[in-house]
Amino acid sequence: MKVRKAVITAGGWGTRFLPLTKSQPKEMLPLIDKPIIQYAVAEAIGSGIEQIILVTALGKNAIEDYFDRSFELEYLLEQKGETKLLKRMRALANMADICYIRQKEQRGLGHAILTTRELVGEEPCAVLLPDDVIDSKTPALKQMLKVYEEHKSNVIAVERISRQDTVSYGIIEPEPLADRLYRVLSLVEKPEPDDAPSDLGIVGRYILTPEIFAALKVTPPGKKGEIQITDALQLLLGRQEVLAYEFEGIRHDAGTPLGWLKANLALALKHPEIGPELKEYLSGLL
Repeated sequence: MKVRKAVITAGGWGTRFLPLTKSQPKEMLPLIDKPIIQYAVAEAIGSGIEQIILVTALGKNAIEDYFDRSFELEYLLEQKGETKLLKRMRALANMADICYIRQKEQRGLGHAILTTRELVGEEPCAVLLPDDVIDSKTPALKQMLKVYEEHKSNVIAVERISRQDTVSYGIIEPEPLADRLYRVLSLVEKPEPDDAPSDLGIVGRYILTPEIFAALKVTPPGKKGEIQITDALQLLLGRQEVLAYEFEGIRHDAGTPLGWLKANLALALKHPEIGPELKEYLSGLL
């Protein structure tokens, strides 16, 4: 069955960015000229996804407003003859078929995915975490969908990380199958470096079969009372194959202030309009 739907999670509090995120969703922080969340939406669309399910929470109305039409703004731009801006605003509102669901409790990524059960139905779905902005020629999700189409299995994105960083990632025990492709033998959430089965960390892209919902429903909460997708996948391993794909591209972690700043610089330097001037400016600071 074709993967038609993508879940994008945006229900967290964004505590690392407080006090800024007290009044503004973290997902709406700008990366150059677009909010963080638009990169995930664009990646899903560029990968052939037909419907996007956005998981939000209290105080996230700005996300819904951003992807909606603003007739007053469009009218103002039309009156001023700002045809290019008007075209961009209309294209933004029409870029995807988006529906929204509220995560009423912040109980982890697994719980956020579980809230979409009725909307996803008995279909495979993709999951994107907008904090992970992946810069690649071919969208990372599109690379993973190719693997899914060949194997019809769960597919998770992984990248090589430093051993000391295993405490911040879900880590897989891999069995190599092909270039960049692994069969997952086991998964562990945030292990100490000495206990980690590899240096392949799970990052924010998943393709999941509908059986994931049954696994999530019986997954016990972890230390912080959160339901982890890593733990649910470990339960699912007893019944289904899980593959890991080491995507081609550069991942920027925009979920922390320093990571967000680095992502802005890296993407800005590649921007055709502002890149050259920014490079000149930065060289003068060093």
